Amino acid sequence: MVALSPAAARVAPEDRLPAAIPAMWRALVRGYRAEPMLLSVSAGLALLAALPDALLALWFKLLGDGVLAGSRPVVTLACALLAGSVVLTWLLRIVSDRIQRRFRDRVTIALESQVAELLGSIPSIAHHERPELLDRLAILRDQVFVLDHMYMSLFSTAGWFLRLGVTLILLISIHPALALLGAFALPAVLVSAWRPGVERNAEEVGASAKRLARHAFETATGPLQAKEVRAAGLAPRLLRERRQAWERWYAGVSAARWTTALWYCLGWSLFGVGFVSAVVFVVYGISGSAGSVLLLLAAGGRLSGYVAATVGEIGFLRGIWLDGSRRLAWLEDYAKAETQSADLPVPERLERAIRFEGVGFRYPGTERQVLEDVDLTFEPGSVVAIVGENGAGKTTLIKLLCRLYEPTYGHIEVDGQSLARMPAAVWRERISGAFQDFFRFEYPARQSIGVGDLPRMDCDEVVRAAADRAGAGELLQGLPQGMETQLGPAWPGGVEVSFGQWQKLALARGFMRRAPLLMILDEPTAALDAETEHALFERYAVAARERGAEGCITLLVSHRFSTVSMADQIVVLDGARVVEHGSHRELLRQGGQYASLYTLQANAYHAS
Repeated sequence: MVALSPAAARVAPEDRLPAAIPAMWRALVRGYRAEPMLLSVSAGLALLAALPDALLALWFKLLGDGVLAGSRPVVTLACALLAGSVVLTWLLRIVSDRIQRRFRDRVTIALESQVAELLGSIPSIAHHERPELLDRLAILRDQVFVLDHMYMSLFSTAGWFLRLGVTLILLISIHPALALLGAFALPAVLVSAWRPGVERNAEEVGASAKRLARHAFETATGPLQAKEVRAAGLAPRLLRERRQAWERWYAGVSAARWTTALWYCLGWSLFGVGFVSAVVFVVYGISGSAGSVLLLLAAGGRLSGYVAATVGEIGFLRGIWLDGSRRLAWLEDYAKAETQSADLPVPERLERAIRFEGVGFRYPGTERQVLEDVDLTFEPGSVVAIVGENGAGKTTLIKLLCRLYEPTYGHIEVDGQSLARMPAAVWRERISGAFQDFFRFEYPARQSIGVGDLPRMDCDEVVRAAADRAGAGELLQGLPQGMETQLGPAWPGGVEVSFGQWQKLALARGFMRRAPLLMILDEPTAALDAETEHALFERYAVAARERGAEGCITLLVSHRFSTVSMADQIVVLDGARVVEHGSHRELLRQGGQYASLYTLQANAYHAS
């Protein structure tokens, strides 16, 4: 089913601190596993650096008492302690910063790699087409580049809390009532912890508008679409739409920021009132000594700075650590939930068949059935062609076989076993193919072809054989440095190749794997002329039948009936249903839709 899984629905932006604590702990464990020594040392130095800084107020009191008492030894000791604290704070801060920077650099790679691995491990691509999941993923992608900061923020927050604790103990040593200064600081701390969550929630509510703004900007400025954008004069319109979308997003974010800023000011005003009251209380209420007043001024003044720093770090923790770690935990759970049912092995070779039994499918977030009650059997060693009008469900059928989506209902079996229970990554290792919407891998030509089978990418013989089968052999020979030629003019020494040449490279990539269970050719030669395509697939069909004993099934999607006529089985899709299937001769004898389309296309071809 493509319905939103429990793992995907479990995380809501309004989750509170108690629900986020497990996610925080998981993030901390994740960082420890990546760099245990650096994390431990960074945390220890952050705490150690807090002590000499927090004790400065005590040395000021000692200095004041020594001056008033005229005691040179006390003054000397106080000056030495002040100097020692300043130097030690500075030294520990430098060492701590250097080690934390190294930790950040190393843990950043681990976090980014984990996010990429998690996204890549999700079998289906349904999450790329659900707006609610796209919004979460968009924010997570933005956060992943600053997730390393959350560890530093955690260490800093612990240091600031230690400073606050020491400072409050010093204030209490003057009078227990001064502990109330901590209570006066509490509203500012609570508002700071609440503020980022509200603002982040507002950002997520408007995330689709922000994504639209980014899309409009990338469309207006990207190189691939530059010709069409200029020819149609779209740039001004796209930039105007970008501005409008951005303003829709920012309107909600701005309102949230103004509201939280007001509460933030009120919290700090309350602390200011408490601090002034404490000074008045010590001077007039208990007639404190000059040293006590000096301690209050020094400790109280530093307390405000410590509270401000703590509040800032808590805000960052709330906005990045709580939110980012919660989203990362959601992604882990989502990926795990999508893969935990894979408990059957992928067969080494096909013995019986691949079967669709009552399969129906509709894309996430839509109600229209793209496939409906599909029952098909693909025999091992056969070449199967799938034809139909645009939107009939041909490519969707291929995507279900690749496990890019799961059927909405019904199931697919491979040799009598459920395909949904086989590990998607292992199943895809046994699939090879080329697609109409191929990607241009701007690597050296060898790699652009070789990524179709990574273990054999560096084998010249295999790469050349794949290129020859795809009709790309002459293309490789004509490149300036042959297979080592960098493709893509945006790279140093790179060369541009035509769309048809890119398509041949993509087709060669699909021919890299040895003895796949399933070979998929989804209109991979649309840029080639009909004769070239026919000759190419005629050679391939002969080779496929010669490999039939290996059990490989070849699926061919094409609009050219002269090409599909060589298939062993032809499946005709219309209106989300299979309306005909059989061999070319059988379908011509039936005189149905296939026969009409074949005759119409053949007549048009001969007339031209």
